[in-house]
Amino acid sequence: MFLILAAATLALNSCGKDPLSFDSSLLVGKWVAGTEYYRYDADGNGATWDVADDVHEEEAQPFTWEYNDENNRLTLIHQMEMGGVVPKSYTILALDATTLQYKDGYDRIYTFSHVN
Repeated sequence: MFLILAAATLALNSCGKDPLSFDSSLLVGKWVAGTEYYRYDADGNGATWDVADDVHEEEAQPFTWEYNDENNRLTLIHQMEMGGVVPKSYTILALDATTLQYKDGYDRIYTFSHVN
């Protein structure tokens, strides 16, 4: 009986869900959610703007970004016009050629579509 229980425990543990992992090169490009845009450049720089506020790409707020594959963390460090930086960290939930989805520390989920 003990052997059956041990075998069942091992079988269930081996079927555990593998941690998510994403190809960070898929981040590079422009992404949109509603009127809010984010551009991720291959060199780790980027920019964000919101056309609802009549702000366009040439007036965008710059940021730097990095992706940590070990915990699926995307960190954006916004450079403020008046000096200083504002770091924001997100957990990526989905990333492919058309969709980027992440959540913040308050479990708010953001979903973006890739702009061609």
